[in-house]
Amino acid sequence: MIRTSQSGPGPATFGQLKDSGYQPLTVKEEMRKNLIRKLRSNQPLFPGIVGFDDTVIPQLINAILAQHDILLLGLRGQAKTRIARMLTLLLDDHLPIVAGSEINDDPFAPVSQHARTLIAEQGDNAPIEWIVRDARYGEKLATPDVTIADLIGDIDPIKAASRRLTYADEGAIHFGIIPRTNRGIFVINELPDLQPRIQVGLFNIMQEKDIQIRGFNVRMPLDLVMVFTANPQDYTNRGSIITPLKDRIDAQIITHYPRTLEDGIAITRQEAWVGRERDGMVVMPEYIEQIVEMVAVQARQSEFVDQGSGVSARMTISTMESLVSNAERRAIINGDQAVAPRIVDLQHALTGVTGKVELVFEGEQEGALKVARALIGKAVRQVFVAYFPNPLERPRKSSKGEAPTDPYAAILHWFTEGNELNLEDMMPFAAYQKELARVPGLQELSVKYLNINRANPWELATGMEFVIDGLHQNSKIAKEEFDGRTSYKDLVGTIFTGRGKFDDEDLE
Repeated sequence: MIRTSQSGPGPATFGQLKDSGYQPLTVKEEMRKNLIRKLRSNQPLFPGIVGFDDTVIPQLINAILAQHDILLLGLRGQAKTRIARMLTLLLDDHLPIVAGSEINDDPFAPVSQHARTLIAEQGDNAPIEWIVRDARYGEKLATPDVTIADLIGDIDPIKAASRRLTYADEGAIHFGIIPRTNRGIFVINELPDLQPRIQVGLFNIMQEKDIQIRGFNVRMPLDLVMVFTANPQDYTNRGSIITPLKDRIDAQIITHYPRTLEDGIAITRQEAWVGRERDGMVVMPEYIEQIVEMVAVQARQSEFVDQGSGVSARMTISTMESLVSNAERRAIINGDQAVAPRIVDLQHALTGVTGKVELVFEGEQEGALKVARALIGKAVRQVFVAYFPNPLERPRKSSKGEAPTDPYAAILHWFTEGNELNLEDMMPFAAYQKELARVPGLQELSVKYLNINRANPWELATGMEFVIDGLHQNSKIAKEEFDGRTSYKDLVGTIFTGRGKFDDEDLE
């Protein structure tokens, strides 16, 4: 347990503590007091938590104001544990306890035998320690092997033997993790995985606010805020929260995935490691970030993905890091000045998708790689039409009444003449740029609709590739992928020759 020095930031004895005018509060009263202070001064409550401002956070505030114990219910990757750990920000910086106490005894109301004896024998001279707020947080992942002794405590034969105590002596008790978090916040993650008989052992803590150690006629009142996290899928797949325990949890707060693309991008920017060796080294166009986040949006709608399992925000984080890593690998090998992700790098980002989605039977039949490619393809298509005119719609007349023109005509005509565009993931930037420049009208179209600065060749080249792949995803150009190499060619010619790859269309 993390503690400050014995003298701490305040009085060093019980008498000095009383003379200072210190008034102890329960944990819930303390959190309520600090919450109100932060609300009045407009301080951030949960920095780094994105997308919950109008949903989850107001419910959390209400629960804390009501002094409730809390259940955070949601699918994986919805920041449940992070929220629980950030509740310590509502605790005081330091808390006085009886020196040497295992369960953070309040000097004004000692509970353990050690603290009661020390206060009785030394009175106002009893030493006081001050613990920091992080020492008042306890957490346990619920697993089938968790026992009551782990959580509550049990008789410790070694302690009894070393201190020459009988098993009837209260000093022979070994306290579990819950009483050791007395006067703090205790979190149980994945509550449904806790065996029902162990959940029953929490009844007293939730209602009577005390613990009972077997073999002792002793009741030890604890001061705790209990927080639980749970995945609704667990209710049917691995376990359940027993009804009497759920009835004792005052507030059930339902979390959710980002509801806007912007929130998802903000989370990925915050969590993904993309900076690498030096600042400014990575050139990251916004549409690349949007494509990565759109993969998660498509996965959460896909009939091939198990929606009951959910699609964690960790998927986009892993995908983004894999994407940047492939660009970094290329920059290191080729000696490029910048790490500039390309559309072709998405092939190597599949590892961030395949391991993060649970497939239904139909998805398993198709295969994880095929489903992942289809999700990325749909993401590219969705983001492409947000920037460019939809290739599947007829061109519209201009505001001056001029005849409509197809903005992609020159590009598509180049391919119909039998030309091919060949890109490799390890292609040096000069060769990559030169290959894309072969396509007439491609650069002008990219600059016009993506608002790219021509002085930034890295972003310009990636934008040009984005146009080509967007046309493929809208069934205007054929595409073949194999071993880090991508080839774009005329769609009609590919159909007649029987070549080409249309994984995303196969999964429509």
